[in-house]
Amino acid sequence: MRSLSAFVAVAALALPGAAADPKPPNIVFILADDVGYGDLGCYGSTKVRTPNLDTLAKQGTRLTDAHSPAAVCTPTRYALLTGQYAWRHAPGSRILSGVAPLSIKPDTLTVPAFLKQNGYTTAAVGKWHLGLGEKETDYNGEIKPGAREVGFDYSFLIPATGDRTPCVFVENGRVVNYDPKDPITVSYTKKVGTEPTGKENPELLTVQKPSLGHDMTIVNGISRIGWMSGGKAARWKDEDIADDITKKAVEFIGKAKDKPFFLYFATHDAHVPRVPHPRFKGKSGHGLRGDCIEELDWCVGEIVAALDRYKLTDNTLVVFTSDNGGVMDDGYIDGTATDTSGHKCNGALRGFKGGLYEGGHRVPFIAKWPVHVAAGKVSDGLVCHVDLLRTCAAILGKLLPSGAGPDSVDIFPTLTADRPTKPCRSTLIHQSGNPNALAIRKGEWKLIPNEGKKKVGPELFNLAADPTEQKNLAADKPEVVKELAALLKSVQENPTSRP
Repeated sequence: MRSLSAFVAVAALALPGAAADPKPPNIVFILADDVGYGDLGCYGSTKVRTPNLDTLAKQGTRLTDAHSPAAVCTPTRYALLTGQYAWRHAPGSRILSGVAPLSIKPDTLTVPAFLKQNGYTTAAVGKWHLGLGEKETDYNGEIKPGAREVGFDYSFLIPATGDRTPCVFVENGRVVNYDPKDPITVSYTKKVGTEPTGKENPELLTVQKPSLGHDMTIVNGISRIGWMSGGKAARWKDEDIADDITKKAVEFIGKAKDKPFFLYFATHDAHVPRVPHPRFKGKSGHGLRGDCIEELDWCVGEIVAALDRYKLTDNTLVVFTSDNGGVMDDGYIDGTATDTSGHKCNGALRGFKGGLYEGGHRVPFIAKWPVHVAAGKVSDGLVCHVDLLRTCAAILGKLLPSGAGPDSVDIFPTLTADRPTKPCRSTLIHQSGNPNALAIRKGEWKLIPNEGKKKVGPELFNLAADPTEQKNLAADKPEVVKELAALLKSVQENPTSRP
């Protein structure tokens, strides 16, 4: 069988002389939310404890030059699942509302669709934020197209984000605990129903008060982005979200253990509103954000424990990363922005979520697959979440059809014991929160064109010498600016960024 023999060959390259498991590996991809480069112990944090993630790093490979495709959530998730930069595709290039239609075309060859074609059982559990339905999402009845139509056999979803309505879970295309006598109405353009809002009824905000917008319908004492009425029996409890999605992920592992599976586990932590379970609240000593990161670490520990329990660890590739860089004040007054403990969510990097500086998109990235992925290795290879599709294809020894994954490259050699003879990826396009605001990376050089910002002008950094982007070399290296600007334009004008 071609795929099996090719898989064995690829796996054998990981560590010379190692015996290859003839069964294709399970793949668990854990995508945290708003967790920055400096948030984990294995990335230098001395304030917040992440023992499970630190152990994962010791048992696998930790990357120091990994990037989310965008500095905000929706476009990162779009690129991760499709292998295509989101700025190429308008519906997936901006942060979506909770009633936006599905941003991925159902005929797109996504990571789950590709793996499903190759015998995998697939699941998406946690934050979705890619839109649902054909038009404005109707949460009363079956919701399609959705996760199933882009390749997931099973799904248990937070439709958008924790701070956006509707505050309900959607399992396999239907709202969990839906009551037809209490229909759900959601709007992002006008108030619906008579429920109190943060703007009109601030005295009812019993958990957190908003700092940036977030002043519409109040659910669980927290005002959200968007208005919502109905669905009272279906509404989640914010402090239980981590437990709820982790339970579903572990249940899926148990049910799917007898054949290859792909689990896309997208956490809510450490996105706002930051409402950790009572057993984590105050545990970190570094505010609600620190508590949520320790809760996230617990979630990862539960996933890893399930793999151990079912004796799946040796043949499971586990990847942990984040959808963008960290952020402090992102909509609520929760004490994070005024925290004086000294914890820096993005370490020494400049910038935060939403921006083009490294703090917006350079993220933690850990991969573990016993024998095949080097243990205890730290790699400075340049990688991006958009590379998942072609990397999965390479692991299975499969070729992608023409046009699929136009911006995806195989990064598996970066994770193995030997340093690749040449970089798996030499260039990368970064997107900010605005799909028209891009930056380009080539080798050690990074150009932020800042088009439309005449007072700023282009910014050029040598990341090898200046990883914190303190010295703008644009005036000193006009030839490099010209080269990178031309390369960025070429990538934008062509349907693929692959060589």
